[in-house]
Amino acid sequence: MTLSAAAAPRGSTVAPGRRHGALLAVSGLLAMACFAPVSAHAQSPRATKPRVKAAAPVYVSYVTRDGDTLYDIASHAMRDPSDWAVLSRLNHVPAPRRMPAGIVLRLPADKLKQEQESARVIATSGPAEHAFGKNPYVPIEQGTTLGEGDRIRTGENGFVTLELPDGSHVTVAQNGLLEIGALRSTTLTGATDRVLELRGGEVESQVTHATKKDDRFQIRSPSVVAGVRGTRFKVAYDNGAQTTAVEVLDGAVGVDAAGPGGRGAAPLPGVPLQASAQLVKARFGSVTRAGETVGGPVELLPALTLAQPAKVQDGNTVAFDLVAAEHAVAYRVQIARDADQLDLIRDLRVSVPHADFGDLADGTYFVRIAAIDANGLEGLPQVYAFERRQLGLAASAAQRAGSRDYEFRWFVNRAAVATRFRFVLAATADLRHPLVDRTDLSGGQLVVSDLPAGVYYWTIVAEQFENGRFYEKNSAVRSFTLAR
Repeated sequence: MTLSAAAAPRGSTVAPGRRHGALLAVSGLLAMACFAPVSAHAQSPRATKPRVKAAAPVYVSYVTRDGDTLYDIASHAMRDPSDWAVLSRLNHVPAPRRMPAGIVLRLPADKLKQEQESARVIATSGPAEHAFGKNPYVPIEQGTTLGEGDRIRTGENGFVTLELPDGSHVTVAQNGLLEIGALRSTTLTGATDRVLELRGGEVESQVTHATKKDDRFQIRSPSVVAGVRGTRFKVAYDNGAQTTAVEVLDGAVGVDAAGPGGRGAAPLPGVPLQASAQLVKARFGSVTRAGETVGGPVELLPALTLAQPAKVQDGNTVAFDLVAAEHAVAYRVQIARDADQLDLIRDLRVSVPHADFGDLADGTYFVRIAAIDANGLEGLPQVYAFERRQLGLAASAAQRAGSRDYEFRWFVNRAAVATRFRFVLAATADLRHPLVDRTDLSGGQLVVSDLPAGVYYWTIVAEQFENGRFYEKNSAVRSFTLAR
């Protein structure tokens, strides 16, 4: 019996793993260097071994201070203190020697020490959890500190905002999943490295301007890598459609493919980032599908306006009417406790220019509105302050038995606040020519006598002055018929 083994064809290649996507980097600043893996070739004993060009080593410079030794430098700047021996061979400097100031030494970039940092939760609302590694999720609280390996998960109307050590802010919107991939700084240079992995939902970033040429801030989704150095932008990943929408509000963002040959790989510590090839300016966005080329720049829809921007939200529900926008297919309305929208509490996408949020506790809030185009890109935002003040006003009327008197009653739910009332009665629904117009009423009752037969319309207006502001609430215009 003869046994034989199947041999791999000569020169066959085991291809490295492939990841599709795109990379974004701020205008005039820097994106990432990419180091492509080398394919392995199966060779017969007689085959000529291919020549593989090794990547050139990368170094950073260090200028000595008076009295420096290689031991001190390695202990401070290198991951392994024993790398003083590497520095000695590389720079031809004896290890015990104390060096004068001003000598320029070369340090291997791939051996530089990096220190992990942490992000602090400054705002959270609704269902929001965090977990580290494979640990179970637990509720997230304001003041919690998170680091590399931590994951954040939000539910419906759940929001979390992180503050990074440099003052940058990252907000995870509702139904989001975000993992902190890298959050560290290089000890020698102070350059920062921040990578956030977006698995679903949306994140909005307000990034402080970079101070180091090799600072890195990236948000990665399965279809794009968004890298910035001082801007405000949003990244939203749709798991179902496998698309990522990027909207630039301030600054400029460059878009590069992150697949084979792209610029998505992490640079070595201390190595400047490569310049981006394509820019998306402020007021523009792009949409990219996983595995496809990067979407081109699309101008964002202009900012919207509210129909009644000064309206006090005193009804049973908090509702907003927007002025309809041309080319809008939907609208997004968000409520936050602050003007910067870092402390979000409500989020609605609606197909018509009207949004009803239901009940909300009394207080001062901020509403952000934006139009959404056919590409799914969210337009420029507009923010308004508004006050939620539930001033309930109930009223009723009835004819007194055996008389031509009509009795009107009313009350408000804020009885503790001094309230004056105005009663208006007219023969037309617009109340433009009142038959009775009584102002400065303090009670909750009024009787009108000797009305001739006919149809009448009436309303009550409640007026309050509190904390330096004047409030007015009208009851619905009601009607009654007085028979002959």
